[in-house]
Amino acid sequence: MTSETSPVISISITSNAFWRWFPAGMRRRWWLFRLFDLFCRYVPIFKSRRGLVIIRMDGIGDMVLFRQSLDHYAEAFSFDKSEITVIGCNSWQSISDEVFAGYKVLCINEHAYARKLLYRFSINLKMRLLAPKTVVSDAFFRRALMADSLTWAIGAPKTYVSYPYISERTRSEFTYYLSLATDVIDTGLYPIHELDRHAAFISYFCFEPVKALPPVLNWRDKTPNIPVGKPYVVLNPGSNEYGRRWPLKDYVFLSKWLLTKNVRVVFVGRVDEKAKVDLIKEVAKDQNIIDMTGKTNLPELMDILNFATLVVSNDTGPMHLAIGLGTPTVAIIGGGHFGSFVPYPKEATPNTARFIYQRMDCYHCFWRCPKREDPGESFPCVAGVTQDQVQAACLELLSE
Repeated sequence: MTSETSPVISISITSNAFWRWFPAGMRRRWWLFRLFDLFCRYVPIFKSRRGLVIIRMDGIGDMVLFRQSLDHYAEAFSFDKSEITVIGCNSWQSISDEVFAGYKVLCINEHAYARKLLYRFSINLKMRLLAPKTVVSDAFFRRALMADSLTWAIGAPKTYVSYPYISERTRSEFTYYLSLATDVIDTGLYPIHELDRHAAFISYFCFEPVKALPPVLNWRDKTPNIPVGKPYVVLNPGSNEYGRRWPLKDYVFLSKWLLTKNVRVVFVGRVDEKAKVDLIKEVAKDQNIIDMTGKTNLPELMDILNFATLVVSNDTGPMHLAIGLGTPTVAIIGGGHFGSFVPYPKEATPNTARFIYQRMDCYHCFWRCPKREDPGESFPCVAGVTQDQVQAACLELLSE
């Protein structure tokens, strides 16, 4: 499905009053949070409700994929841009002022919200007291007891949510909150790319198709803290999930090959993302290889990506950031939920991006890999990507 060719519909999910008070199938955590969530929900509001709140309790990559659709919200929901507040995550708070220029952004610790009762209570109460007229949550892959709970606790007169991916484990919890929303928008069955989903969701409120577009990020023009010299290529060998990492030895081999193309190489990432960091330290003895592992915050990483000649990255947040900045990017990806986040849809893939993968019959395993014996190894679909594939994509972009 794409937002241009398939109808987007609102679906009805109902529950009776008795079940809402005594629901079956809820996990223990739901019952633990319930009293505190109820208290926040019914705190009286004594000021006029105004504005739109959009809940984006997800990671950097998800934020990048959502950003373009946000610019349709003011017209679609009849609010001024200055009346729109994005509830985001601490992981990208440091870049939110520029990336979301003109919007209000409030960032929270999504991990603490999921686990810590008092923190959750304070956030629910704070967001309730914002007193918005409308709340929106359009993420398809979202955790139960997170955005839906916050949407409900805010208690806005209008709440619009997308129908999420639901497992049997989370069905009761999602059903509870979905049945209380004003409208539940069905953006299609899995797998559909997030860019298409965002476009489909906002199309419902614009009453006309909205086209999925490549990510574009507003960012400062600040020279990075990299020694002056030849153009450089950024290698990002990390990822939150170890299995999604192309083997580090392959990145090291690629770095040596890139030096023959009259460029320098800059390694980036968090120290805790790396395995066998000594491999990088060894190769970084060459003055044309710069190891910035663990030496940058997120804005500084953005500056490095912004001025790079090329970025080679695993499927992780910095990959999406690089594409959004317009930097030529080679993305090495696997098939855990192929087509949902990567690769981008053809019409929304910029000319500066190449997605490299090795097809396998076990794609769409949701990263519950049946073929990986050692949890400390890369997933076979990621490890199966060859040097020839990556080098060919690098050459193609370097020559443009």
